[in-house]
Amino acid sequence: MSGYLVGKASEIPVGEKKIIEANGRSIGVYNIGGEFFAIRNTCPHQGAPLCKGIKTAFITSKGPGNFDYERDGEIVRCPWHQWEFDIKTGCMVVDPKMRTKSYEVTVERYDVSIEENNVYVHL
Repeated sequence: MSGYLVGKASEIPVGEKKIIEANGRSIGVYNIGGEFFAIRNTCPHQGAPLCKGIKTAFITSKGPGNFDYERDGEIVRCPWHQWEFDIKTGCMVVDPKMRTKSYEVTVERYDVSIEENNVYVHL
């Protein structure tokens, strides 16, 4: 498995994302609560730039007029047709068999002149 250096962890604050190009692939790297996740920036439905969609919560309901917002910032909504995907797994919310590619992300620390945390996406 090859790795692609995304940059310093501090370049992607909690709740934010960075879209990168790695080996001809557009990938969104997200920082959710201090953990990093990466998904392909392509909606499997019709190829929209998935990571340009809004981040939202998973909405549940116990009945009419009752809405609960769970996992805030962990769902990305396709900007073209509003399909929702779990950023942590790449799976579509309503049909987990439909998915966009997810990538392993590691954060490594190097002892150079200054210690920095670097984020890598493994393709």
